[in-house]
Amino acid sequence: MRTQYKFNKHNIADFKLKLLNWSQQFDDIVWLDSNNHNSKYSKYDCILAVDALTSIQTDYENAFDKLREYQSSTNDWIFGYLTYDLKNAVEDLQSNNFDGLEFPDLYFFQPKKLFFIKGHKVIVKYLNFLEDELEDDLKNISSDENCLLEHSRKVSDNPIKIKLRIHKDEYFNKVTNILNHIHRGDIYEANFCQEFYAENTCINPLETYNKLNTISNPPFATFLKCGDNYLLSASPERYLKKKGSTVISQPIKGTAKRSEDREEDIALKYRLSIDEKERSENIMIVDLVRNDLSRTAKKGSVKVKELCKIYTFDQVHQMISTVESKVKKSINPIDIIETTFPMGSMTGAPKISAMQIIEQLEETKRGLYSGAVGYISPKGNFDFNVVIRSILYNASKNYISYSVGGAITAKSNPLNEYEECLIKAKAMREALT
Repeated sequence: MRTQYKFNKHNIADFKLKLLNWSQQFDDIVWLDSNNHNSKYSKYDCILAVDALTSIQTDYENAFDKLREYQSSTNDWIFGYLTYDLKNAVEDLQSNNFDGLEFPDLYFFQPKKLFFIKGHKVIVKYLNFLEDELEDDLKNISSDENCLLEHSRKVSDNPIKIKLRIHKDEYFNKVTNILNHIHRGDIYEANFCQEFYAENTCINPLETYNKLNTISNPPFATFLKCGDNYLLSASPERYLKKKGSTVISQPIKGTAKRSEDREEDIALKYRLSIDEKERSENIMIVDLVRNDLSRTAKKGSVKVKELCKIYTFDQVHQMISTVESKVKKSINPIDIIETTFPMGSMTGAPKISAMQIIEQLEETKRGLYSGAVGYISPKGNFDFNVVIRSILYNASKNYISYSVGGAITAKSNPLNEYEECLIKAKAMREALT
């Protein structure tokens, strides 16, 4: 049973910074921040979940069955992540590429302490509530010692040396290989990704997250900690949300850089909106998402609410579509996730063939990159992002990784695709270097 407490904070931005800083004492943290993008689909501005009462970590084998059982037995708020490699639980696939991070394939926990922020209102929900506990926590959150705590963390003295897992010429060869598959009719789109990494490097995870979040200001920012494993995410993309009987997915396909010159920026945005190649990418994935959602939807309820709408973020313009379905009350929330995972925007189409080709050509196991982070509520509602524009860090191995990718279609130009990857990688590189 959770005890709920509400209060208002005048300076909510300052409270958020102090709250996230205070959270670092715990081994299990999920911080979800919309950066005040005010999406009509978002219930909260940000959420903090900390201090696991119970948790589940597992590899991909029977992962969704285990999650279904865990969610049912806790019957409470659970927060966590799904890695891309859970594809192996959904289809007869494998993940044999190099893995420098070694995160568990699936991880969720039941937090003792929850903070929900909407506007200036803070809602706190504690498990096993003790009378003075919240008062003590709020004092600690506001204390000067809390503000100084994270600055004492050890970091590498030397500049971070970022390496490429796939170099430019090899990238061109691999994209050409994908184009050959497309011309043969094996697939008509594949999301091909490459890793940037640094070894023997210590970073301050929270400081790095704050830098990345300041640079990108995304609507689905995430700070996640699971022991020594960290995700620092500036994701602009929602994977899947359920509220009552309504399910929505918002795939992103189509990217254009920003310009400091206002007229040029408007022109870049307009060119993206009419770009045939980018629109075709997006529409292909919309069709895939419609098909995935139909597996749990009421007949005739799958609708495209927005098609190829342009959204502007601090680093890039993005083409986003919104697909909605209705589900029966009897549908288990995990069934909806399992039948749509991995998200089509990170695979290609047809989905299984694209994932097989991706596995052959990529050099790195994706892991949490192009997976999802989010929560499931006691009522079976949920909200998950897509893990892109993100830094992954294994503190015990001193290994840092960020990956970027793009959709390859028949109209793709390898040089343009490579340059788009560099645009997407810019914020992560800046946050680290």
